[in-house]
Amino acid sequence: MRLSRTIKAGVVVAALLALSACGDREGGRKGLFGKRDSNGQASEPAENRRANASAEEAEERETIWDLFENRDDPNTTIRVNKYLWVASLDVLNFLPIEASDPFSGLIMTGYGTPPGGGRAYRATIHVRDPALDARSLNVSLQTRSGPVARETALAVEDAILTRARYLRLQDERF
Repeated sequence: MRLSRTIKAGVVVAALLALSACGDREGGRKGLFGKRDSNGQASEPAENRRANASAEEAEERETIWDLFENRDDPNTTIRVNKYLWVASLDVLNFLPIEASDPFSGLIMTGYGTPPGGGRAYRATIHVRDPALDARSLNVSLQTRSGPVARETALAVEDAILTRARYLRLQDERF
């Protein structure tokens, strides 16, 4: 009976020591359960320590469970206007698509000849913003001999913007 009490007391003491070792990771000396520092003053709550952490400390992973938290900054999300994206593909449907990234808004095409035309063109389209606006769209056109005139690129941009506005109006009707 006396032996079991001694074992129980030893287990409780070991558990308390293990728990007190889990206190502060920032190198400061804390008392049992992290309540007081080496000067005897009450320590800051864990929520305040986390709120005051620097940007570098915020990115560090402390436990395995932190891997499942979403710590990504929502302000870095890139959004693209769907009407400009679809309109770009519709207007330049005669060009073969070599690469496209709907998350960054980039479409790169290979050389293709428009219907009824004799010159081959290649385009790079960049949709930079979720707004249906001319500033959100950047079109770069090339022929095999070099870049095309700026007026030609502007005409293609106008055609894409017109198609995008038409697609948005069709969506609003439904």
